[in-house]
Amino acid sequence: MHLGPLTVRFLITGENSSGSIAAFELIVPGAQRLAAPAHRHDHYEETIYGIEGVSTWTVDGKQIDVGPAQALCIPRGAIHRFDNNGIHEVKALCVITPAAIGPQYFRESAEVINATAGGPSDRAKLAEIMRRHGLTPALPAGGF
Repeated sequence: MHLGPLTVRFLITGENSSGSIAAFELIVPGAQRLAAPAHRHDHYEETIYGIEGVSTWTVDGKQIDVGPAQALCIPRGAIHRFDNNGIHEVKALCVITPAAIGPQYFRESAEVINATAGGPSDRAKLAEIMRRHGLTPALPAGGF
């Protein structure tokens, strides 16, 4: 599925793994930022494994580059986001343990992101979707 310029393709869902794991491929074109705000999740870890290109993850204020054959585990409660600051496409495997989030979160987010036709997304709607699916948006100074 497409969320603006991002592509998410689920490989394993909670339904396929008795809730133990969800895994999806994430493809990010060059020079792209994530539409959703920085966030945290308190009920699962997220592990990123780089396949192609270099993504830059900001985890609790620290920037970490993840390239091919490199991995990053984002612990529960850590505020994070990512960007593709390079000119090349990024492809990564994202693993959620346990499988507390699935395709429905991305479908709902895609509706909001894709409705803007490339313009800014409705951050309040994205925040509501995030909360409903167990993510807590990190509010920028001044809120949304």
